[in-house]
Order: sequence, then structure tokens, then C-alpha cells
Amino acid sequence: MHNLRNIAHGIIDFGEESAPLAATAWDPSDDSLICAFGPTENDTLLTVKRFKDAYKPEDGIKIASWDAPSPNPDLPVDRVLNLHYFADAGLITLVLAGGDIVTVHEDATPDQDLIEIVGSVDAGIAAAAWSPDEELLAIATNADTVLFMTRDFESIANITLNPEDVKVSDHVSVGWGKAETQFKGRGAKALRDPTVPEHVDEGTLSDFDDGRASLTWRGDGQYVAMNSVLGSTPKRRIIRVFSREGVLESVSEAVNGLGRTISWKPSGQLIAAVQHLADGVEVVFFERNGLRHGEFGLRLNPNELAEVCDNIDLTWNVDSTILAISLPGRTQLWTTNNYHWYLKQEIMFAGQNPLPQLVKTTWHPEKSLRLSCSTGDRLRTLEYTLHVSRGPIDAPHDTGTVAVIDGCNVKITPLRTANVPPPMAFDEVEYSDSALDVAFSRTGKEFAILHHSEVTFWKCDYVAKPVMRAQHIKTFSLAAFEETTSSPRQLCSGPNGEALVLSSEAGSGSSRVHVLSKNSTISSMTTASHVLSLFARSDHERIHCLGTGGTLASVTYDSAADEVPSIDFKPLLMQLPTACPHTAIWHQDGQSVAFGLSVSGALHMRGEGAAVTIPGCTSFIVAASHLIYTTSQHLLKFVHLHDGDLSIPPDEPEKDERCRNIERGARLITVMPSAYSLVLQMPRGNLETIYPRALVLAGIRSAINDRDYKKAFLICRTHRVNMNILHDYAPQQFMKDVELVVKQIKKKEYIDLLLSSMSEENVADGIYKETLLRSADAQTTNGTNGVAHQAKTSPSKVNAVCDAFIVVLERDRRRYLQNIVTAHVCKQPPDLAAGLVLVSELRIAGDQAQLTQAIEHICFLVDLNQLYDTALGLYDLEVTLLVAQESQKDPREYLPYLQSLQDMSDLRQRFAIENDLKRYGKALTHLHELALFDEVTTYTVKHDLYSTALTLYRYDAARTKTLMALYANYLSDRSNYKEAGIAYEFVQDYTKAYEAYRSANMWRESLAAATMADLSEDDITSLARNLAEGLEESKDFVNASVIYQDYLHDDHHSLKLLCKAHRYSEATRIAIKQRNPSFIQSIIDPSLIENSASMTELLADMKTQLQNQIPRLRELRTKKSEDPLSFLDNGDADDVDIPDNLSLAHTDTSTSGGTFMTRYTNRSTGTLASNTSRKTSKNRRREERKRARGKKGTVYEEEYLVNSVARLVERLNVVA
Repeated sequence: MHNLRNIAHGIIDFGEESAPLAATAWDPSDDSLICAFGPTENDTLLTVKRFKDAYKPEDGIKIASWDAPSPNPDLPVDRVLNLHYFADAGLITLVLAGGDIVTVHEDATPDQDLIEIVGSVDAGIAAAAWSPDEELLAIATNADTVLFMTRDFESIANITLNPEDVKVSDHVSVGWGKAETQFKGRGAKALRDPTVPEHVDEGTLSDFDDGRASLTWRGDGQYVAMNSVLGSTPKRRIIRVFSREGVLESVSEAVNGLGRTISWKPSGQLIAAVQHLADGVEVVFFERNGLRHGEFGLRLNPNELAEVCDNIDLTWNVDSTILAISLPGRTQLWTTNNYHWYLKQEIMFAGQNPLPQLVKTTWHPEKSLRLSCSTGDRLRTLEYTLHVSRGPIDAPHDTGTVAVIDGCNVKITPLRTANVPPPMAFDEVEYSDSALDVAFSRTGKEFAILHHSEVTFWKCDYVAKPVMRAQHIKTFSLAAFEETTSSPRQLCSGPNGEALVLSSEAGSGSSRVHVLSKNSTISSMTTASHVLSLFARSDHERIHCLGTGGTLASVTYDSAADEVPSIDFKPLLMQLPTACPHTAIWHQDGQSVAFGLSVSGALHMRGEGAAVTIPGCTSFIVAASHLIYTTSQHLLKFVHLHDGDLSIPPDEPEKDERCRNIERGARLITVMPSAYSLVLQMPRGNLETIYPRALVLAGIRSAINDRDYKKAFLICRTHRVNMNILHDYAPQQFMKDVELVVKQIKKKEYIDLLLSSMSEENVADGIYKETLLRSADAQTTNGTNGVAHQAKTSPSKVNAVCDAFIVVLERDRRRYLQNIVTAHVCKQPPDLAAGLVLVSELRIAGDQAQLTQAIEHICFLVDLNQLYDTALGLYDLEVTLLVAQESQKDPREYLPYLQSLQDMSDLRQRFAIENDLKRYGKALTHLHELALFDEVTTYTVKHDLYSTALTLYRYDAARTKTLMALYANYLSDRSNYKEAGIAYEFVQDYTKAYEAYRSANMWRESLAAATMADLSEDDITSLARNLAEGLEESKDFVNASVIYQDYLHDDHHSLKLLCKAHRYSEATRIAIKQRNPSFIQSIIDPSLIENSASMTELLADMKTQLQNQIPRLRELRTKKSEDPLSFLDNGDADDVDIPDNLSLAHTDTSTSGGTFMTRYTNRSTGTLASNTSRKTSKNRRREERKRARGKKGTVYEEEYLVNSVARLVERLNVVA
């Protein structure tokens, strides 16, 4: 869908006085052109000149000139076969047909000759070509030999061509893609072998064949192909493929009428050649093995065929995207996509007499879209850019119209109406002259086509029904006002339907802008400098132009004037840092931002106080509210254009709506904001229409702000957007506008969909978070009534929305009954009871139709078993029967059951229902209401409902005591001894209470309860002794000493326990209180001495450990800080224990073994050394043992020392 747009066109006319231009070569260092002139029959002088930024013949800088007479009597005039410039050495080489190889040193040193003949072929040279790496020169001689020479012109191979070479390749064609291999039905030559073609070419020569040869190299310089006539009987033309070493690899299959020209696609897939047929000329392709691989016709009329003969040259550009076909008087630029060849541009050389000369085309070796075209008396240097001729992209005219140039045809497709894949098109315009550029009006219903000498205007309407296809309106001739030789190159549509044509003038670096108004007046103005491009502003109110240095200017004129409008150029304040082939200006509310995509892929954005550059950009479009661009990382990004703000989204397609992944190499074609879609073209040529989340959400938010909820809902429904955004984007506004929402949406199915989609998630702060950074004033309000965007905190958003809808829908219950039921069911948790109450009300009212609708709908929304249980829980057996009838239940099961319930009293019926529904708490409540205490106690014990029963009988002391006793036994059986003891104590059963407390290790409560139980002194003493021994075993010496002191009266053992607990002050107090100081000497002092000795020994051990470990730890850290790598090596390779996953063999050029940080992280940042195996579980266990040992000199020593000191500190804290 891309066209070639001419952004630079330099024209130099040499006239008939000077020698004819013979060859050209590019100097990529400064983009200048090296030209060779002559020799002729009248003048044998050969001149080499350099042209840089030149527009006149006298601007050329002469490098050298010499006489070059023909050394061969059979060659009247010598001619230049190959001209090449070596930028690294400043050397120019010329290969002449007479056999001489000449070098010219542009900046010759004193010991160098300016001109030197470095070699000569006596038999003469037929063709020559330098390899792309400039290391080899291939020469085809007139003696049927091929020479390979180095850059120093030393011969490395001399191959003699032999008629037997044709036997090198034994071609077998299986007929891929041929008509004879296609299925045509049963009766179509079913028995014929499809691999045998109906017609076999014999390789006969064309009538126009002049017998000359040609050479071409593959892009990587590994192979060279030679096209020559085979010296056999009968003669035939073949293509030989030689390796870089001069070995013959393959020979092409026989093709009748094969021409002399040949060009190998730099990417290496195909070799292009020409085949002359009886009714035309075709470009044919060969693979490296010599098999033919496709073709396309040149679309020449009979007069053009007569002029062409065999004067055709083929040349590929450096990136293999454009094939230049040079013909007499013109050069055609062809591109391919989706297996179709497009004629994108035709460069005409008019006014040549008596016959047009063959145009020589030379592509720039580094810039793929720059070339030179020359004849003997004229030179053109051109530069192109890939450009999409798209229609308007602003609503309501964003029909996605795109025009594709294909020679005299212009293919037009409105992608919003009909997404027709190329090379097909929805509409096609054909004219007698080839098209150069296409421009659409601001409404998209008119467009203009620029030709070489005229502009045609057309009208169309692809939105109307029926569709109005393109119709020709009028034609403007450009020749009427072109006094000098100029070449039109660009076309732009003005705000009022006028057309602006940008032309390049011969002999000067200026450009000319022509305005073609609707009243058939034409005006023009010449610019002071070269203009790269002409384009319309985003709102189509102004036309701007871009200069060579990135300067921007506005083209002003009065298109409505009756007289010829005057044109003026006003520079803009915004300037781009460099010349950008793709430029656009966004303008809104008095603010403007300029965008320019440079050749290097940098997207420059310059606005009022804003300057941003985005690297790695491959294409972009400026819409009314977004900048949309693709990146070399295969991402599609959106930048909000609000108040000139430029916030670049991060590369996070999972988190940010402004970024999404696209297919590798995809490019933007057009965008349709009102349809929330854009079209991408893949590298292979197919189109993909996508609906980016940024455009979809922008449309939803805009509709919500306008309170057009139906539009927002339909967008969500179509593009599968979470419906919660309708509420979450402006919650307060939505809750106020519930009635408006119902009124706009209307359809019951849509309201159900909206209600059922509600969830508690706030999508406005989550997956659909607003990315447009508004000003402070704009952030505070939403919509027209100033409703805040921030969500209002609510216990349940879903329930609040459902309740609001129920209030509105209840006003017309008959119409919205289904939606009311849905609103009840969609609550969280579902309010099934309210829905069934609504059904019950309809049953009582006797509205059978509404009742049937309601019961069917609620049964559709909810699980029937759950709904059946809920209906039972309402004690409405009629509604329960209706639900059961809608379910798959067996009537033989539910009818007897419902009948049995019908025969019960109300309370007994409710008890039975709750018991069957396993709602035992509510069933117990109904038993309590029946005043059946025996059944209550039995039911309580059966279902463990003690808490519920105690609550019901909390005011009946006797029955509460009975229930509490049962509860105490229940707790004791389940080992809840503490609670059981409290319950036994509540019912004054102290015997069981002290046993429960003893089992719970609650010695105080147990002894108190035992005392209340009137146990004997011996029993209490035995109980106390058992409790004290248990506490002593559990190391609770303090509490054990209390029991020995208070209950067992054993002062000696009590003091020992206090000393074990290090409670020396308490032990001393008790000894003095008992007036027995001997306990201090016999118990307390020995314990103090023993503990002091233990503490002293412990502190000495800790001091020794610290004195040994701290200096070693300080030494290791010092070594690590001074020389980390040496610290890693440890200096002692024989006694170093290295982890299995760590390589110490570090080098300056490899980090595959990990860095020295691996010592601490035990992880490798890259692939480990080849001799390192993966860890197994056994290796991991071994390594853990090494880590635990912390052997000296290992990588684990520092970690071991740190952990050891930490454990020592913890131990000291515990002892203290």
C-alpha cells in the first residue's frame, strides 16, 4: 500500500556541446557523484568530474582527463564499461571496452601518478563488475574467458568458457505454479504427466540480440553471474554462475529470447533477466541453480516495443526492494508485494532527438532510495521515500481510503467499507499517463492524480448507497505555465479542494509550488531553497512545506479569489532538527506540534516548549487526539495529544493500554478513529485491521462524558470490553443517570448483559486505567455536571448498582420484570429470596403470563437445586412447586414430600424444612417455639448446637444448667479441658472441674476446685505433689516452688527449685522469712558458686572464639575489597574447595564462567563453562555440607564466620 514519493530531484542539462555522459558512480562518503564523459568519434578525450550539490554543468569539479583512443581497429570508439569509486582510498577505476583498466588517484601523492593504466586485455573487454565488498573484479573478455582480479589488479583466476558448460546443471522442473500442474477437472488431460511441460524452450536467440555479455554479483559477494551467448550450434544465451574462486556452479535452463541484461538481487534469492516475446517483453527470474522462478510483463505498447529492442538494463537497489528497469528515454521503478509487481514511478527523459537514448541508472550503495539516471546530455539525481497516499483520518470522513499507484492505474480501496487485500482493489482508475502522486480532499470525496505533464481531478463517494465509483472531472495541463524544464514530483490537496503541485527546476536547487484552484486558475511561485515535501496540517486548514535543514514553513494563498491567487511562504517557529522524509503537524485549540520521522528511524516531536525524540520508530500517523507509531521492537504505541502534552508510554503492553504487540515488520497504513480501528500492512503485503484498546477506550470514555450510554455500551459489547467501565469511569455520574441508562439501552437483553457483567473490581483503576494526563482543572470533573472521576467507596458496588436499577425498573414492572429478576440474582451474594418473593407476589396477583416469564427467567439464571432450597426456606410451598416443575426433579419424589409438609402445623413444617435443608440452628429455634425441651436437648446433642440452645434458654436457669452440663461433657470429650472446667464450675460440679483443670495444666484453678469439692487433705496433698512434679518436669521451677512452699510445706525443695530458676533473691527472702539461715550456706551459696563457674567458662570460650574469628573475617574482607578476583582465586588452587557450578577460569574476553559476584550470589548471569554440569540433588546436598563446615580457604569461609559470630551473640543474649 506504499507509493514512492519523490523528495529530491536534481536536474543538470549538459547540452550538445559537451562530451556525452558515459558512466556514473556514487561516492557514499559525501553523496557526491563521479561522472565520466566521452570519448566520441570526434574527440577521444575522456574526462572524470565530481558533482556535489550541483545543478549546472559548470558546477562539476574536474578530476582528470586523458586521451582514450580505441586500441582495437574493430572498435571505432572506446567506451566506459564500468566506473567505480573506492571511498576509503580516494581511487577511481574505469574499465574500458578496448581492454584498458585505468585508475585515477583523486588526491595523488608526489610518488603516485594521477592517471595509471594498471592492466590491459588485448582481446578487449565485454563486461566488468566489482564485487560488493570491493575486493574482486570480474571481467568477461571478448575471447570467451572470465578473469578474476583482486583490488590490486592481480589475476587469481582465468576461466575459459566452453560449450560443454551447459551440462553442468541437470535441471528437473516439477512445474511449481505452472498452469499444467493445476487441477482442472476430470476431463482435463488426466493421463498427462504434469511435470512435463507442453512447450519446452530451446534457448533460441532474440532478433534483437547483439551478442554482448553482462556480469552481476550477489549481495554477499560469494557468487557472480554472467549472461553471454553460448558458442554452440545453434547459438543460445545462457547464464553461468561462478563462485568467488572462479568455479562454475550452475548454468541456467534454456529460455527463448533471453536478453543480455542481468541483475542479481542483493538479498540473494533471484537473478533478474529479460525475455523478448513476440508480443512483449517480460522480466524473468532465475534461482542460483539456474531454474526459472517467475516473471512479469513490462506493459509496453507496440510503439514502445519498437523503440526498446534490446536496449534494457536491470538494476536492484541495495536493500532489494526496488527493481529499476532502464529503457530508452525513461527509467521505471518496480516493487513487489503479495506476488504482484507494481510500477511505482516512471522517470521520463523527454525531448531527445532523433531517438531516445538508453537511460543509465546507478543506485546509491548505502541509501536504498537514492539513485542517479543519466543519458548522454542529461543527469538526474533523485531520492524517494515510501509514502502512503491516504484519505482523511478525521471523523466523520475517516473512511480509510488508500490509493496505490501501479503505472497508469491507481488502485483505490476504502478500507472501512471494503477491506480488499492487495493487489486487488475496491476501485481502479486508469489514465493514459503514469501516475506520480495522489492526494485526497479533506472530505475524501474528491482526489487528484499527478502525472508527468498534467493533473487529473476525480470525484467519488464510497459511503453512499449505491456506491459512486471514481469519475473523471477535469484535467489541468502543467505544460502551459512551465517556461523552464521542470519535473513535478509531489501533489497536495488544499483546504478548499484546490491542488498544490511541487516541482523541481532544472539548473537550480530551488523548487516551484503551483496552485491549481477550482476556478481553473493556476499560479506558481519559486522557493529560495529546495523543498523536500508538501503536506497538509492535521485539520486540513493549512498547507506546510519542509526544507532541507528541517525548516518548516506555511504556504499561504487565497484560493477563493477570482483572480490568480498569490502565494507566500511564512516560516514557522517550530523547526525539526533534521530533514525528515515523513512530516506532519498537529494543530488543535491554537496549539501545534510538528512530527518528523528521519531516515535513521528517529521520530522528532517539536512543539511550544516541548522537544522529544523517540528512537527506533518505523512509521507513524497523527490523528486528532493521538500520535500513533510503530517501533523496531514490534510495538504499536499511542501518545495522547492533549494540550500539546507528549507523554511517551513505556514498553509494557501487558500493563498500559497505549502499547500493544504487533507482528514483526508491520507498518501503519491508515487509522479510522470513529471506527476505533487502524490498518497495518505486514512485510509480505497482507493487511490486518485491528482495534487497539487505546482507541476503543477513548471512544467509550468520550461517550460516557457525553452521556451517550448506549453508544458506550455497544462499543463494550462489540469489542469485548468489561462493562464495569460504564460505572467505574464516572461512578457518581452513572448512579445519577441510571434512569437515562435504562432509557437509552431499552432492550431487556442489553440491560441483563450490563447487570450480569458487574463485579466488585474497579477497572478504571486497574486494567482500564486512564492514561491521559489532564490539567488540574480537568481532573476534578467529569461530564457536563462536574461529577468526579474518583470512585466512591461503597461496601458493595454491585449491590448498589443493582439496587439503583431495581428502583428505576420497578416503575414499569410489567415491561422490565425480567431485568428486575436479573438485578436481584446478580447481587453478591445473589438475593434469591427477593426474586422468589417477586414470583410469589405475581402468583398471588394471578398474572399467569408474568408469573411464567419470571419463574422461567430466574430458573435460567440460577442453579435449580439452590433455587429449590431457597424456595423451601421461604416456607412458600406453591412457589417451591413451581420451581420444582421447572427442574429435572422426579415428581414422584417432590410431590409426596411437599404434600407431607402441607399436612404439618406451621411450626412443625418449618422445623422439618430447616432440618431437611440442614439449617439446624433455625430448626432448633422452631423446636424451642414448640416448647418441646426433651426434643431440644436431643436435637442439641445430635447436632452440637449447645451455643444456640444456651442462647434460647438464657432466661431459664434450670434448663440452662441442664444444657450447660451437657455442654461440659461435650467439651471434655473433645479435650477442651479449660472450657470444660469452666462449664463444670458453672454447674457446681467441682470434682469434674478440678480434673478438667488438671488435664489443662491449670494448677491454680485445679487446686481451687479441689478445695471446693471437699477433698481430704491427703487427696489435696497428692494432687499438689502430682502438679508440682509435672511443672518441674516442664522446667517451670518458679510455679513448682510455689506449690512445694504453700501446699507441701517443703522449704528445702522449694529453695532448690528457685535456685535452678536463678531466682536467688527470692530464695534468700524465703530462707530469712523461715528464720533458717542455714539454707543460705547449704543451698543458695553452692548454687551461686556452680553457676558463676559455668558463666565464667562460657565467657572465656566466647572470647577465644571472637579473638580467632574476628581478625580472620577482617582479613577476608580487606582482601576482597582490594582485589576481588584474587580473593576469588584464593591463591591456593590445590586446597580450594570450589562449588560445582562456578568456574574460576576467567579471561579478559569471556565471562561465561560468571563474575566474581558469583561467590556471593551463587548464581551465574550467563551460560556456565562447557565442563560444568547441572546441579543434581546429590551435588546440592554435598554443597550444603561444605557450606555448613566453612572450611578455611573456601568460598564459604566468610559466610561461615559471620553466621558463627551471629550465633554467639544470640547465645549470649539468652544467657544474659
